[in-house]
Amino acid sequence: MLKNIPPIISPELLKILCEMGHGDEIVIGDGNFPAASNAKRLIRMDGHGVPEILDAVLKLIPLDTYVESPAMLMATTQGDTTPEIWAKYEKIITENNGETNISQIERFKFYERTRDAYAVIATSESALYANIILKKGVVK
Repeated sequence: MLKNIPPIISPELLKILCEMGHGDEIVIGDGNFPAASNAKRLIRMDGHGVPEILDAVLKLIPLDTYVESPAMLMATTQGDTTPEIWAKYEKIITENNGETNISQIERFKFYERTRDAYAVIATSESALYANIILKKGVVK
């Protein structure tokens, strides 16, 4: 047993976060995201939503301060509204990492970037466009 590790963080995810280096990326995908077909390393977190996982991950790793945007969302398709869950992400990121630029990436470019990510977390999140990429920073 370890202290100060959020209980939602599995041993497998803890290992992945520890292995990641500065600049490595991790994707947290919603329930519709094609995680298994795009992941080098897949971590299943069925039964959990993205906000709770995002908060737990950001308690353990910093975001990269050397890039313009260390957090990236899958952009909505033309005509779709801005997902309400994005406001939750902004709040969680700000609380854990301070003021941080969050950008958007077109869907197919998001998939391409996912294939290069260190790992992908598959969730049961039901919100649409709830996918996020995090770029790990330097642990000080």
